[in-house]
Amino acid sequence: MPQGAVPSTQPKVDPETFVLRARPGRAIRFKRGVIVSLAAIAVTGVVGTAWFALEPRALHLAADSEDKNIAAKPPTDTLSALPASYGTVPKLGPPLPGDLGKPILDRQRQLAGEAIPPVPPAVSTAPKPADDARQRRAAELKAARESGLLVQTAGQQSQGQAMPAVAAPIPSADQAGGVAVDVDRDPNGQAHKAEFVRSTDKAGDSNPHAVAPRPSPFTLSAGSVISASLITGLRSDLPGLVTAQVTERIFDSATGRILLIPQGARLIGAYDSVVAFGQRRALVVWQRIIFPDGSSIRLDNAPATDPSGYAGLADKVDFHTWTLLKGVVLSTLLGVGSELQFSGESDLVQAVRQSTQQSVSRAGDQLTSRNLQIQPTLTIRPGAPVRLLVHHDLILKPWLEEQ
Repeated sequence: MPQGAVPSTQPKVDPETFVLRARPGRAIRFKRGVIVSLAAIAVTGVVGTAWFALEPRALHLAADSEDKNIAAKPPTDTLSALPASYGTVPKLGPPLPGDLGKPILDRQRQLAGEAIPPVPPAVSTAPKPADDARQRRAAELKAARESGLLVQTAGQQSQGQAMPAVAAPIPSADQAGGVAVDVDRDPNGQAHKAEFVRSTDKAGDSNPHAVAPRPSPFTLSAGSVISASLITGLRSDLPGLVTAQVTERIFDSATGRILLIPQGARLIGAYDSVVAFGQRRALVVWQRIIFPDGSSIRLDNAPATDPSGYAGLADKVDFHTWTLLKGVVLSTLLGVGSELQFSGESDLVQAVRQSTQQSVSRAGDQLTSRNLQIQPTLTIRPGAPVRLLVHHDLILKPWLEEQ
């Protein structure tokens, strides 16, 4: 390069031209103020609708000036033609031929037992059989109306006249041997409890049953407890079977040395799927014992208990509270909608609205009723400890460990 020459400089390139990636798209964001405004408008609308639906009707009293402006209307010709008093009412003429009003009235009075109006005196004063029968019938009807709840006995009627019967005496509480309790107003079952106490001591002082010998040396007596653990769980929504495995060896009741049920035997049972409101324990009964070699013995629904000896099993309970609350809220909203009224409606629109509101209200009531009828769900998870309470003597065969 010769001296004094100025070096040529190139313009600086924009760094953005060397960018290999494009700019990301701009994110769309909602303004917080718009969201808050829409939420406030929605809440205000719901509150206003509820306020309008629950607001009591206001009574509008007409002003005095409105009554004065109404002019008095003259009476119509029909009202003017009516009699002014009872004295000017026209009299009825004699009864027409074939008028049955008086005979019908007399017959009704005869059946009701009322006094017969006086009749003009007849020529003959001899009593007539028809009059005697009519009077006797009226007396019987009157006695039947005035009599109470009586018990009639034989030999109390004489000479064709009805005699009052003697009421049957009601036994007192001391004579009946119990407490006088109204069955309809006994929610705690006090009458049943008193009857249970009285019925427990009806035998004599000596027990009529004799001592029975042991039926077999391999007997598992009633009252024995077999420990087990659930293999399958249960849920009370549907009926089903339940199985458990014996966790301890069971020996005979007499000596406690002969092994009758080995550890690992299976228990087969069933549970009750009908659950009452407020029930927290599942009812389980055992029906079979299956030994490891395949042999089995049938049980007559031996009750299952928990480790403490309480009948039934308890674990988890679902009262379906959330479903009930949803039904109540929905029924409330439907009821509020059924009470809405609008002014200026025609008869057709009003009839359609009332019919729709009634249907919606009935649907809400039925929905709440169905939710109240849902029974609680009892759940017993697998692995829960369980006991079999022997209620009849079991005659088994000795189990050898070599088997």
